[in-house]
Amino acid sequence: MTFLKILWKFSRPHTIIGTSLSVLALYFISLASTGNGVTTINLEQMLAVWFACICGNIYIVGLNQLYDIEIDRINKPDLPLASGEFTLQQGQLVVTITGVLALLIAGLSGVWLLATVAVSLLIGSAYSLPPIRLKQFPFFAAFCILTVRGIVVNIGLFLHYGDKLNSSEALNPYVWTLTLFILLFTVAIAIFKDVPDLEGDKQYNINTFTLVIGKPAVFNLSRGVISVCYLGTIAAGLFWLTSLNLSFFVTSHLVLLGLLWWRSRDVDLEDKSAIAKFYQFIWQLFFVEYLLFPIACFV
Repeated sequence: MTFLKILWKFSRPHTIIGTSLSVLALYFISLASTGNGVTTINLEQMLAVWFACICGNIYIVGLNQLYDIEIDRINKPDLPLASGEFTLQQGQLVVTITGVLALLIAGLSGVWLLATVAVSLLIGSAYSLPPIRLKQFPFFAAFCILTVRGIVVNIGLFLHYGDKLNSSEALNPYVWTLTLFILLFTVAIAIFKDVPDLEGDKQYNINTFTLVIGKPAVFNLSRGVISVCYLGTIAAGLFWLTSLNLSFFVTSHLVLLGLLWWRSRDVDLEDKSAIAKFYQFIWQLFFVEYLLFPIACFV
């Protein structure tokens, strides 16, 4: 049980939750768009997608920790490798096993899932591994995160589900809207995630947007990007998405937009704990979006 607790911490739980919700949301949106119900067969297919994506998720975040041990001892000292709860060899073993399992399960499940997982792992490797190590460059670091979370996962999984559900429908307006929302929202996550890590990044020459333009500018930019996400999604619901529950869709997004501004009004940018809590709040908003879309399609 101790090992499992450490593994859970190593897997970066907020990313696991986000990946799980994206798998579920796209599954239910695919069912709604094709008129299919939940069956034993497509439920097993969804579980295979989930397991492959979770393994890929652990590979990517674990690989990043393997090459950031010294930085994490300053920025995130409670992570297993930085704290010594995992040895380097244990971390390497977990990353290797999960990477192999992700590709193996995806390959056995279908070509679209294999392409989705393989591209995600490739980008995740380029993000962390030297000599490329794209995380050193603010633009490319953000590009890696938004490409995987915003484009590859959403479009790849929808195409996989469509293939398995024998759907002839191309990407529909709901998937495009969700993809655009997540794409922009991930920009906010990508630029804000380094605000709590200023000290370690500066010491080890990891150039981030926070170091370039400062914490207040990054904070306001992230909040502005998320606000645009909500306003754009509300507009899409009013003028483009014709067969969902409009009142629920618009009201829920207005509530979340108001909650964002209420929660951000008194964040102390000099308090690392306050910044970290607000970053987790941003992830919670991200989670909720993957719940709202399928609910609005089914209600």
